[in-house]
Amino acid sequence: MSSTVPLLLQGVISFINIYLVLLVIRVLLSWFPSINWYNQPWLTLSQLTDPYLNLFRSIIPPLGGIDFSPILAFLLLQFLATLFTQLAGGAGASFGF
Repeated sequence: MSSTVPLLLQGVISFINIYLVLLVIRVLLSWFPSINWYNQPWLTLSQLTDPYLNLFRSIIPPLGGIDFSPILAFLLLQFLATLFTQLAGGAGASFGF
């Protein structure tokens, strides 16, 4: 049973890292106004990332046309990834992070 905890933590850490990459792609693509977010694959990317980003948009609305909410979103995910990596390290697992 103890070997499943590090495996579970490794899965959570991997999920967070993949989601961070998706968020970076989403934020970078938002700089291009010609992208139609209703066409694939952009629609899927938007459906995966916008609910999470909207949580932070309700806290920090866009100021002067600039959306600062992804900064909070990135900080929270980075904090969680670091926390879970340290927990996994304390459980005797090393994932090479």
